[in-house]
Amino acid sequence: MAALPFARLARTVSRPRPTFSPRHFSTSSPALARRSKLDEVFSHDQAFELLDDDFDGDDTTSAGHLMLRDQRETLYYLRLIEHEMPKLVAFRRPFKPPTSDTPIVVRSITYAGEEHPAAAKRVIVVPVDQLPLKDNDAIHKLKLLAGPRWTPNPPADAGVSDIELWGNGYIKISCEDFPKPAQNLKWASDTLDRLIMEANSSKGDKFRDVPLDMRHVYAKVRKAKKGDHRNNQVLSRPSILDFPKEWLPPRTPDTVS
Repeated sequence: MAALPFARLARTVSRPRPTFSPRHFSTSSPALARRSKLDEVFSHDQAFELLDDDFDGDDTTSAGHLMLRDQRETLYYLRLIEHEMPKLVAFRRPFKPPTSDTPIVVRSITYAGEEHPAAAKRVIVVPVDQLPLKDNDAIHKLKLLAGPRWTPNPPADAGVSDIELWGNGYIKISCEDFPKPAQNLKWASDTLDRLIMEANSSKGDKFRDVPLDMRHVYAKVRKAKKGDHRNNQVLSRPSILDFPKEWLPPRTPDTVS
């Protein structure tokens, strides 16, 4: 056991040192290159010799390793785009617009496969006019029960077009209390079902004399600071259609050059 350090020292001293010749700074000496064959097998002694190699100052810095890691990650995704993306054509389906039988819009958040607490959140948005409500009293009762989840205009992040008719407004229900996305979606769907069942129920008061609470709508408009809260313009923002016709400039046909 005492002769082991001397033998290791003798191996280290007898190793031939690479000879450097004038060359560009960005190139490396062929003597420093090692074999990288896939079928190359190292013995235990050769593996220990590789671990015992002294640092010759020929490695890059930590910043250089970070750059190489970013380049490898970029190449990985480029290979996915070139080789795996064409396979998605087999799953292509024609777009079919939603019908009146499927009025619910489900919104989810994804971070391209990365884990995030918001990825389990699910949001559903549905217009009140497309819900199975029996009469106007049920519609009014549903708005009261929904509270701030009901808005007269479609939510900005609901996936509903701005040109859609508002009608009786929209209901938005979100949930992120459960760890699984399916659980959050199930809770939101069940909550909507309970609201519809309670609104259509013939038992109890119809709440006909209770006005709608619009404080959440006005608070959102005031927070946006776009001037719609002035002169009661929350739901009736003036447009060019509100001006008298004699005030508008005459319309001339477009000339084609």
